[in-house]
Amino acid sequence: MVEVLRETHDTPAAVARTLALAGGMNPYGEPNYRAIWGWNRLAWIGGKFEERDPSTGSLLREVVELRQEPKYTAVNRWHIEKWLPPELYGSPRAWYAQTIEREKGISIPALGPYPSRGDYEHCFTLEGPRGEFVQLTPTVAEYIARAIEWSRKFPRSTKKRALHDREQRQERAYDAWAYALLDDAVPAFHKQPFVTVL
Repeated sequence: MVEVLRETHDTPAAVARTLALAGGMNPYGEPNYRAIWGWNRLAWIGGKFEERDPSTGSLLREVVELRQEPKYTAVNRWHIEKWLPPELYGSPRAWYAQTIEREKGISIPALGPYPSRGDYEHCFTLEGPRGEFVQLTPTVAEYIARAIEWSRKFPRSTKKRALHDREQRQERAYDAWAYALLDDAVPAFHKQPFVTVL
């Protein structure tokens, strides 16, 4: 039998303390921000799963169930998560109406039970510019949490306007470049004589 071992890490106490100070606490006395190792972060997933023989790859059985699986594909990285209140997930009734899947006559919540105490959602994966591993330190954690909190000062409409303006500038710059290129490539009037007819 093949046993899969997961590399797990506990969040360093100094990092947890720094994130709690930077982001504050939620109504349940838990920090608004937390750092978690990718393999440690499991999420509920419901549906039909196939279990296969590791040596041959042949199908052993299909099972419809609710499982906890790694939430992030970057399992060997630190992730910063922010707590979101339960009302952001809608009502329990709406949650189940939107997430129920039916397999072989069995109804199963695809995203697990309703998050009645809220849940932590992904904010940031800690890695270098080329995807390389970066060690989590209290300084890095504080910087990330403060950057996220700072960005919340700006209303969405301001952010959307800034993105729209940037896109417009890029589009105008491209248009100017394209017209200049075309003007240089083609002689005026395609080398045809220009005569005004009255």
